[in-house]
Amino acid sequence: MTVIGWLQILFILAAVVAFAIPLGTYMSKVFAGDRTPLSPILRPVEHGLYRLAGIDPAREQGWLAYCLAMLAFNAGGFALLYAILRAQAFLPLNPLGFPGMSADLAFNTAVSFVTNTNWQSYGGETTLSPFSQMAGLTVQNFLSAAMGIAVALALVRAFARSGAAMVGNFFVDTTRAVLYVLLPLAIVTGLAQVAMGTPQTFETTATVRTLEGADQTLALGPVASQLAIKQLGTNGGGYYNANSAHPYENPSPLSNALTIWQMLVVSVALVFAFGRLISDRRQAVAILSVMGLLLVTATAVCYWAEAKGTPVLSVAGLDPSGGNMEGKEVRFGIAASSLFAAVTTGLSDGAVNAMHGSFTPIGGMVPMVLIMLGEVLPGGVGSGLYGILVIAVISVFIAGLMVGRTPEYLGKKIEAKEMKMAMLAILILPVAILGFSAVAAVLPAALAGLGNAGPHGLSEIYYAYTSAAGNNGSAFGGLSANSPWWNTTLGLTMLLGRFAYIVPVLAIAGSLAAKPKLAPSSGTFPTHGPLFVGLLAGIILILGGLQFFPALALGPIAEQVQMLAGKTF
Repeated sequence: MTVIGWLQILFILAAVVAFAIPLGTYMSKVFAGDRTPLSPILRPVEHGLYRLAGIDPAREQGWLAYCLAMLAFNAGGFALLYAILRAQAFLPLNPLGFPGMSADLAFNTAVSFVTNTNWQSYGGETTLSPFSQMAGLTVQNFLSAAMGIAVALALVRAFARSGAAMVGNFFVDTTRAVLYVLLPLAIVTGLAQVAMGTPQTFETTATVRTLEGADQTLALGPVASQLAIKQLGTNGGGYYNANSAHPYENPSPLSNALTIWQMLVVSVALVFAFGRLISDRRQAVAILSVMGLLLVTATAVCYWAEAKGTPVLSVAGLDPSGGNMEGKEVRFGIAASSLFAAVTTGLSDGAVNAMHGSFTPIGGMVPMVLIMLGEVLPGGVGSGLYGILVIAVISVFIAGLMVGRTPEYLGKKIEAKEMKMAMLAILILPVAILGFSAVAAVLPAALAGLGNAGPHGLSEIYYAYTSAAGNNGSAFGGLSANSPWWNTTLGLTMLLGRFAYIVPVLAIAGSLAAKPKLAPSSGTFPTHGPLFVGLLAGIILILGGLQFFPALALGPIAEQVQMLAGKTF
């Protein structure tokens, strides 16, 4: 590890916080329905959309109606995207004549983008037309991110309101998230990416003469428009198969820094917006402190492991002091690659600028563990906020049991119903990850897709289902996932990870909204100080450790031990 490397990391994180504070203020005004600088331009558009869709923006919904609207909206999005992918050969803007996707691959891809996962079992530039990329994938990048924000807002309102039957209007929240937040940011950062060298064109190929005098055909397309929202919305699906390691998606160290900034800024800003919407900014600082503490720690572990290199290099007569550069872009180096790996999995983004399967075992375990912890550090757009609030509910319940007091969080009593729903949500990840992994580890149809044997192969299985259940979308590498088994089971895992988690969260929102908001008393456990920060961080780590440590011991930890003994896989 070097001073320059750490300065790069700290500069990017500081830039995120500096912009997220005013962005959070702006977002709190947007979702409160207050006037903003963009209101004169966008409010007529917003209300025009409501009239076209037959939506009354003043009419709010209870949690069940909100939930059903969300499910119906996503079912419609899935059906439309699936139809586009299957019928691609007959649709416009397909100059290379790409055929439609197979049924299982179209199912996997449609589920992937609707759930904000963006797992890709295909190479984008060799499989999808510009029409499919824009009308299919990019549209869902906006909508799935907006839906995550909407669910988070419903839970935040539940804490802010007292004795209320309503938690908001799903369609209004989603419309405002797209129109006022995601779209303006995507336009500005998309133009910045174009200025840095990212293509944005309807031309699909360009032929260039190489230095050796040969002709090479390069894939082009509307890359920047998809790149901007895939990062801002923590979607992660790349236009190219190489994702953010591709020189067109990520042309330079400056674009790499911008990409990391894009991934983090909306999720962090939502935490500040949360503080304003509940009228207690101290709670936002506490939540963000937990997120920042664990994310920086994970980055440090990954950076240390990769900078240390491997003893295998010494056995081969090479110098390990340069660290482990396998699978990394020399343009970015170990520091930027380690930060990118931690950020993309601490979020639910899934974009990669280095191959996680080529990291050292411990370095590769870090991004896997960050997803297993629930992707709340700071988590996906919206999903990170409602995910950590669920864990906060569990934390205050545990604290209440320890001191013999009725647990409260943000003025709301936490009782049996909320705890049942919270535990139901929390258990989705281990059930989906460990359940499907156990079957895949012994099923020949699944094992045929592995690229490596031993504990590394087991890590490929863990990572695939972890990425799917966490709606992350990044891959460990080495796994050939484009087969009926993997496409189908990963698709089912994505659906569980998204919607089987959201439904209990909205049930919690409905229950809390109906409760009176209590004033703090001498018996109230403060949730804005260092004690709560430590408790919440501890609960996050304990939950992840108890659920997944045995599996990790058979995978990356076992591989690390054997690597130190000179054996690799």
